Amino acid sequence: MDLNTLSPYIRVAWDSTIYPPVNITERVIFDYELMFVKDGECEVSVENVIYHGKPGDLFLFKPNQVHSINLLHDKPLRQPHLHFDLYYRGDSPDVKVSYRPYSLLTESERGWIREDVIADMEDPLPNHIRLNKPAAIEQLIQEIIFEFERKFPYYETTAKGLFIQLWVLLLREIHWRRNTHLQSNWEQLDRVKNYLSHHIDQESTLDELADLANMSKYYLCRLFKKAYGMTPIQYHVSVRLEKAKQMIQFTNLSLTQIADELGFQSIHAFSRTFHKWEGVSPSAYRKKK
Repeated sequence: MDLNTLSPYIRVAWDSTIYPPVNITERVIFDYELMFVKDGECEVSVENVIYHGKPGDLFLFKPNQVHSINLLHDKPLRQPHLHFDLYYRGDSPDVKVSYRPYSLLTESERGWIREDVIADMEDPLPNHIRLNKPAAIEQLIQEIIFEFERKFPYYETTAKGLFIQLWVLLLREIHWRRNTHLQSNWEQLDRVKNYLSHHIDQESTLDELADLANMSKYYLCRLFKKAYGMTPIQYHVSVRLEKAKQMIQFTNLSLTQIADELGFQSIHAFSRTFHKWEGVSPSAYRKKK
């Protein structure tokens, strides 16, 4: 799933209540659905796995995934929910909400079934999520529903922006849950990252960064790379070189002056590092720009 090209299409946004004896019998849907349990409890079956839903829980139903929803304790189930595509397609406006099993769908309806684009994610989203902060998720869902109910000018675009916020919040929730060691050390990691971002005019060592984070340099390297995709030293080089590229492009400073201002030991060390990361020398980069 490419988050850079995420372009959600929201098909349905509705704060609805199901009253007994009605249940959602076994079905498959064409798109994705997020269902927030506001009031009441339910037993949800997804691909023969049973979940107990209670207020504050979130369910994610995926395309062509067999599921059903049964009310519990003979009480209504209030369930604000969204049906959506993660990427807009030409037929997105034509697709309906399905309440039937796959065997009862027509051939044309089966053609509406979306690809499950989140199946190959590094942190795949589960069907049932017991949220740590349900109020934030519910608020965004309700804001999307409000936009669809009022239909102010450009409401679709506003709802799309709100949905992207919702999706990122959900991804972060799952990421933190599966990387508790990162969450518990995030303050130290952020301290190191901010220090490196604000000290681009000098070199830094792992020893001093480990002291700053109050952890071993080996543990720091492992956590930092898990959090940011590179080691602390690699991150420091990257931000120094980004500044170098700006100075090469937008100032008349000599390459030697730029190397000095960014704390490189010599113009040769600067040129060597620049070429290793950018694939061209600083002088060649200046000529290109």
